[in-house]
Amino acid sequence: MRQTFVSNLFNSIADAGRDLLDRGAGKSRSHSIAGVCRDLLTQRGEASGMALAREVVDLWGELEDQEKLDFLYFLAEEVCADAKKVDDAVSLYQKDKSEENRRKLASVLEAPRQELMRRINFAPGGTAAIIDIRKFLVSKLREHPDLIGVDQDIKHLLSSWFNRGFLELAEISWRTPAVVLEKLIEYEAVHEIEGWDDLRRRLDQDRRCFAFFHPALPDEPLIFVEVALVKGLASAVQPLLSQEDGRLDAQKADTAIFYSISNCQDGLKGISFGNFLIKQVVAELSLQLPNLKHFSTLSPIPGFMKWFAKTEGQIGSLTEDKVKEVKKALLDKKWYQDEAVANKIKEPMEQLVAHYLMHEKSRERPLDPVSRFHLGNGARLERINWLGDVSTNGLKQSAGLLVNYYYSLKDIEKNHEAYINEKKVVASSAIQSLAKVG
Repeated sequence: MRQTFVSNLFNSIADAGRDLLDRGAGKSRSHSIAGVCRDLLTQRGEASGMALAREVVDLWGELEDQEKLDFLYFLAEEVCADAKKVDDAVSLYQKDKSEENRRKLASVLEAPRQELMRRINFAPGGTAAIIDIRKFLVSKLREHPDLIGVDQDIKHLLSSWFNRGFLELAEISWRTPAVVLEKLIEYEAVHEIEGWDDLRRRLDQDRRCFAFFHPALPDEPLIFVEVALVKGLASAVQPLLSQEDGRLDAQKADTAIFYSISNCQDGLKGISFGNFLIKQVVAELSLQLPNLKHFSTLSPIPGFMKWFAKTEGQIGSLTEDKVKEVKKALLDKKWYQDEAVANKIKEPMEQLVAHYLMHEKSRERPLDPVSRFHLGNGARLERINWLGDVSTNGLKQSAGLLVNYYYSLKDIEKNHEAYINEKKVVASSAIQSLAKVG
């Protein structure tokens, strides 16, 4: 209700500003997105500024892909930092390192496109438009690396606007408005939600779902986590997703299993909310259900098979011949349905996964992105689960193996510090044994 009132108020101000602009400029005013942005940067009136910002938002939504790319190059080349002003300010500061000269230097170092984005953000729908601009930009960075400066500036602003202090945690239930529930179905990134019946099961009495929202996007979840309330540490995801299995009384559960975490906004890529989400949900569930004693994930290992396909020779304690034997067995897409084959490669596969999670690194951090996320949050690498996900995607990513990351309330901060400061992968003795070399 409040959001609707504010939106209506801002739109009425923008309507008044539009009338002022049209009367003042007539047909001479540019209506291209670049032209409107130039006017927006020079406009000082509140109503006219909001009208121009709203026009930019509307124009962006009408652009074709090539026109969007042209606009990004306008941001890169025309509303960038002025090199001469930067050189002059640097020279002045080197001669006199006064606070005033430092402020002048800081001012000219900031590209005008940051101020442009701040002004666009003032319009109704401005925040969503800027996220969409960055979504398109991120999709083009590999082909157009010269746009990296634009991306860094927009990401910098979004990181400030989507600071944890502005986010609101909400529990999602079957009573949540349909517009939000539809977004869960659309955005689920780990285990596809197959329609409304599937969603209803995931919001049943022994399930929970929590999401972060931002006041500027009240109907758009930023990230959400799905939780199963069970007895004991879950080892397979299919039973958790089953619509037929019986429901457990939440008061009788002793374990909360985080089985799916989905980031919803591609335009916010690289801006992390998940670490706050997990810890806050653990705190919320502990208050709701004091009977819960254990908090763990049932997580995919998305990079394993891609890594394994590129390996050669001995891996950890596995000989080159044993590695080749496993690779050969996996060539049969139905290998997991052959009990003899599955039993033969179970142990070496678990050793390979343990090695991958414990020892394969990128910049001294685990190669696997899910592992980096949970270890960085203070979880412990607890257990590898054989054939925990035999879906097409689960087999493709990690030959059906899943892993539990365990959140011990008394050890979260200690584990986090060990990972951040010592780059240590905190793991159970069982996984350490599987990952041993030689």
